[in-house]
Amino acid sequence: MSCSICEKRPPKRYCPAKGERICAVCCGREREVTIDCPSDCSHLIAAHRYEAEHREPPTREEFPYPDVEFPPEFVYENWQVAGGIAGAILQVQRENTDLRDSAVFAALEAQAETYRTLGSGIYYERPPDALLAREVYARVSEFLKEFRQKLAEHGQASALKDSGIFQLFVFLLRIGKRETSGRPLSRAYLAFLSASFPQAEAARKEASRIIIP
Repeated sequence: MSCSICEKRPPKRYCPAKGERICAVCCGREREVTIDCPSDCSHLIAAHRYEAEHREPPTREEFPYPDVEFPPEFVYENWQVAGGIAGAILQVQRENTDLRDSAVFAALEAQAETYRTLGSGIYYERPPDALLAREVYARVSEFLKEFRQKLAEHGQASALKDSGIFQLFVFLLRIGKRETSGRPLSRAYLAFLSASFPQAEAARKEASRIIIP
């Protein structure tokens, strides 16, 4: 028998996405490119771990919004808001198994631009065109709207400014840049969000009740 992809090398790895055995070379070359790997595939997990250990850190120029700076304390102070955003993203993933990192990045980039311009006093909103990216954008917008309504009800509408929300999106995009594999079918960033915010759905609901002192 030979690998079902290259039809040359002996198949030594079981591929859960294809339901058959393929060779190690095709597994490494085609994973998350032409093979839609499930997140629990042992070969994918091992590859992500290896890549994370050997990946060169992105340069300042490669970081999203490299000129934007904020202290680490800002992120910790607003961690539950970040968790709420992650919860909205993961909720879309639970309902749409085709969601991938690229759609999440498109939604986060669009949100970042919306809040960047709001922070300068200009209203600009352009949701992504792609269906799933637009759905992520809408869910995140819904969460932020509910959260800010709760703040307003308690007389703390200015507790988290538009510029602060923009900075949270910059933070999430920078983490995404670090965590994704960069391949077309990657869900590595989604897996990271799930691992980093194990109670993300609860955090999303809780954050709408949190009043930042």
